[in-house]
Amino acid sequence: MIRTLFERIVAREVPARIVYEDDQALAFHDVRPQAPVHILVIPKKPIARLGEAAPEDQALLGHLLLTAARVAADAGLKTTGYRLVINHGPHAGESVPHLHCHILGGRHLGWPPG
Repeated sequence: MIRTLFERIVAREVPARIVYEDDQALAFHDVRPQAPVHILVIPKKPIARLGEAAPEDQALLGHLLLTAARVAADAGLKTTGYRLVINHGPHAGESVPHLHCHILGGRHLGWPPG
C-alpha cells in the first residue's frame, strides 16, 4: 500500500516544520502557505477524509479540533482570529487524501472564500 505524504511526514521520512505533536496528532507549516500563518493539523491515524471517518473516530475528531485551537493560540492567532478549513474531495481543493485541518490567519480573510 502506498502511504500518503502526510503518513510519510508522521514517520519522519519527509521533513516538515513541526510545531506540535502528541500521540494522536501532528501540526506543521504548510509548504505552500495561503496566509501568513498556515498550519496543517492531521491525525496520525490515516483517515482519507472527513466523510470516511467512522463512529469510533469521534474522540479523535474532537481531539483534532481542540488541537487546532491550541496550535492557533500558540501561533498568536487567538485574539485576531483564524479560519479552520477541512477540504473533502477534489472540488473542495483536497490535494492529499489524509484528513487535515488548515489553520489560516495572520491577515484579514474575506468571505466568501474561493
